[in-house]
Amino acid sequence: MNTCMVAYTFYEGDNRVMRYAEALAARGDHVDVFAAAKPGQSNAETISGVRVYRIQTRRKDEKHAVTHLLRLLIFLIRATLLVAAKHLRNRYEIVHIHSVPDFLVFAALLPRMTGARVILDIHDLSPELYATKFGSAQPSLTFKALQLVEKTSAVSADHVIAPNHIWQKRLIQRSVDASKCSVFMNYPDPAIFSPRGRNREDQKTILLYPGTLNVHQGLDIAIRAFAMNVNEFPASEFHIYGEGPEKAKLIRLAVELGVESRVLFHAPLPLREIAAVSENCDLGVIPKRNDGFGDEAFSTKSLEFMMLGVPIIIADTTVDKYYFNDDVVTFFRSGDVADLARRMRQLMEDKLLRGEQANRARIFVESYRWDRRQGDYLRLVDRLVARDKRADRVSVGEVQL
Repeated sequence: MNTCMVAYTFYEGDNRVMRYAEALAARGDHVDVFAAAKPGQSNAETISGVRVYRIQTRRKDEKHAVTHLLRLLIFLIRATLLVAAKHLRNRYEIVHIHSVPDFLVFAALLPRMTGARVILDIHDLSPELYATKFGSAQPSLTFKALQLVEKTSAVSADHVIAPNHIWQKRLIQRSVDASKCSVFMNYPDPAIFSPRGRNREDQKTILLYPGTLNVHQGLDIAIRAFAMNVNEFPASEFHIYGEGPEKAKLIRLAVELGVESRVLFHAPLPLREIAAVSENCDLGVIPKRNDGFGDEAFSTKSLEFMMLGVPIIIADTTVDKYYFNDDVVTFFRSGDVADLARRMRQLMEDKLLRGEQANRARIFVESYRWDRRQGDYLRLVDRLVARDKRADRVSVGEVQL
C-alpha cells in the first residue's frame, strides 16, 4: 500500500507521526512523510523504512498569530504541491494528515479527488489551543472561525482521529459524525520507551520536564516550587529539555529566584535520546495549568515516564483525573506553587515512596502501549482502503481502552 503523511512538526521528535509511519513501513507499505525541518537538516532521508521529506523550516518560538498563520499557509501550499506531484507518479491509497492546523487536510486535495482515503488526526483542538496561545477569548470571532475550519476539515476527511475521550465527545458535538471518529491516544512505543538500565552513578536527585515550553505547560509554576526546596535538597537539580515561546522568560525566572545553577535548560532531543535521559531521572514533573486548553490536553509524557519506571508529579487537570488516580501518580493542585513544592519535597525525600508509585504505574501503563494498539490503526487503514472495493461505508467506532 502507498501511504503518505503530512505534519507541521519535526518527524524524529513526534511520537505520534513516527509510530504510525513505522507501523505501516514495518508491514511492507511504502510511506512518505512531509514534515518540517530544523536548520541544517537534510531535505530528505529514510528513517526506519520511512521516507521523510522536510519541506520547510520551523521555529518553536512562534509568538505572533499572523506570522504563525503565514508560515502554516506556506507549508500547506508546499505540501499540497509535493503530495500532488508524488501522487501523480505513484498513487497514494491513504493520506494521513496530522493537525494542527486542521486545514492541512486540504493538502490531500488531489489524492482525495482521485480515490485516496484521508485521515485527519487531530492532535490538539485548534480553537482551544490558539485561544490559549494567542490570548483569544473563546466566544471571539477568531475562536468561532477556527471552529468552522475544524468542522470543514473534518467533513473533508474520511475518518477523524481524536487524541482523548474528552475531546472525542467535543468533536462529535460540534464537528464530526460519531461513526467516523475514533480515539487513538498518544501511546508510547515500547521500542523507544522501555527500560534499558540506568547509568547514573551520582547522588543527585534529578527532576525532569521534557517538552514544549508554552504558557499552559506551567513550567514557571514548577520552577518556583523547585526553588522553595533547593536549600533542603542541595543535591537536587531540575532539568528542562525543550524549546518554545516561554523559554527566555523561564530562564530569567530561574535567575531572579537564584536557582540558575540548579535549573538547567537543554535543547530538545530526538525521542530515542530523550527516553534514555528520562529513564535516568528520579522524578518527572508535568505542571500543566488547568486553563481551557491545558485542562483537557493529554500529555503523553505521563505514559512515557510510567513505561520507564519513573514516578511523576502531575497537575490535577480534568483530563489527567479522567485517566489516572492517586495510586499511579502524585497529583498537585494545578497552579498552586506551594502545593507542588510540598509534593516535590514529599517524593524527593522518600525514595521508597517513589519506587512504589513507579511499580504501580508500570502495571497500569501496560494497557496503553503502542504495540497493543497499533493493530487497531492498521485495521482502520485497511478498512478505509477496502471501502473502494465494497461500495459500502466503513464505520469505525471508538477504540476502547
